[in-house]
Amino acid sequence: MAVYAPRIPGPARLVVLVSGSGSNLQALLDATADTAYGAEVVAVVADRDGILGLERAEKAGVPTHVVAVKAYEDRAAWDAALTDTVAAYQPDLVVSAGFMKIVGPVFLARFEGRTVNTHPALLPSFPGAHGVRDALAYGAKVTGCTVHFVDAGVDTGPIIAQGVVAVEDGDDADGGDALHERIKTVERSLLVDIVGRLAREGYRIEGRKVRLGS
Repeated sequence: MAVYAPRIPGPARLVVLVSGSGSNLQALLDATADTAYGAEVVAVVADRDGILGLERAEKAGVPTHVVAVKAYEDRAAWDAALTDTVAAYQPDLVVSAGFMKIVGPVFLARFEGRTVNTHPALLPSFPGAHGVRDALAYGAKVTGCTVHFVDAGVDTGPIIAQGVVAVEDGDDADGGDALHERIKTVERSLLVDIVGRLAREGYRIEGRKVRLGS
């Protein structure tokens, strides 16, 4: 895949996808309050009702939508509905911020190369839903987080940036919760930095290489 996205001349339009508490969303909302950041959150889309992420968006005055899988006859119909909902806001970037669903081919046909995701491990190691647990089980001495573009695989898209977090003695004692919290702190900061830079500087995707700056 080769993608060229020049620097966006005004605030980049962000649609953020959420499934839970929305801590990454809140970090983005806080960052976009500064006009120098170069982006604005124009909509938040969730895959379920009653989550804190939606409350955060509503408090910030951002339009929200729920596109739940169970409301559609199959995943293909859900994927098409999600695509239409996001596309209505004409986003420059889509940010998957703790969104716990795998998008489908219709969504990727429209937004591949523009959809950013975070993962709590140093990809390509420990992909999937249990990155923190799997790193601990393997005996890794360092782990961290990855910001990457979404493709058709599970956490296989081109890597934009990574942050390293040390595994400490005792991290197994609470099932990795303390480690996960340290990763989340780094993840929020890295995501905010990278989304802002993608918007302000532009980027190129050349195969598996992501180059910031146009």
